[in-house]
Amino acid sequence: MTETEIEITADLVRDLLREQHPELAGLAVREVAGGWGNQMWRLGDELAVRMQRMDPTPELQLKERRWLPVLAPRLPLPVPAPVRSGEPSERFPKHWTVMTWVPGEPLDHGTISRGAHAADALAGFLRALHVEAPADAPMATDRRAHPRDRTAGFEEFLQALDPDAVGDASAVRDVWADAVAAPEWAGPPVWVHGDLHPANVVVTDGTLSGVIDFGDLFAGDPAWDLAAAWVLLPSGAAARFFDSYGRADEAAIRRARGLAAAKSLFLMLMGQNGDRGLPGGKPHWGPAGRAALDRVLKGV
Repeated sequence: MTETEIEITADLVRDLLREQHPELAGLAVREVAGGWGNQMWRLGDELAVRMQRMDPTPELQLKERRWLPVLAPRLPLPVPAPVRSGEPSERFPKHWTVMTWVPGEPLDHGTISRGAHAADALAGFLRALHVEAPADAPMATDRRAHPRDRTAGFEEFLQALDPDAVGDASAVRDVWADAVAAPEWAGPPVWVHGDLHPANVVVTDGTLSGVIDFGDLFAGDPAWDLAAAWVLLPSGAAARFFDSYGRADEAAIRRARGLAAAKSLFLMLMGQNGDRGLPGGKPHWGPAGRAALDRVLKGV
């Protein structure tokens, strides 16, 4: 087997724990469905093992190990915190990390019924996260640039989708064009989660209760996270979110709305194409993306 073809099983996880962290090897190991860059396994009731799977480099896991202990104490919602590091070995030549488990149901399998509460919770979380990042923080890559530099990717998503699924493509392009025309972020680079979509937040009792998967964490334009006002929250909650967040000017909201349109198209594409050859198919992302796109087009 090549490294990308290694089958990750409960027995493998337990063997790795015995080799590197024997004090944890007696805890129950249970697979968590979904994911492809990394595969998650529950470890007892309070921990999880994050196994590098499709990610070609350990960069994303190493980033979480470095920065989550810095960020987690000041964030108002639970996030995973690394507690043990697993290093590559003959048994498994990739990185793995033991992290705290964030309880709740992933939003792509759950719902938000308390929209106002969720809007306030998301706004409070992002206010706490979006502070000026230190000079050695990971910087944005080209795919986290201003929307005008991402137009080729936006068009790729749009053209790959069934036109009947998209509906009014002209209206979608208008939202994107407005984001492209918006001024750039003029402030200092702030901490940005970078990948807020329904599989990367958890819900409890109808509201947001945690945020996971910080592999795309970077310092840059907060609009990448503000897009979550439409991607995550139910219809009618975006205005409440921006009022509660309190820091977004008109330009940031325009950029965020365009980025939300692109994220919605991506979710729809994942639903249309199933698993795209990757582990953990995502057909249920299609309806979530369609609902998000409707919110984007209505501006609510």
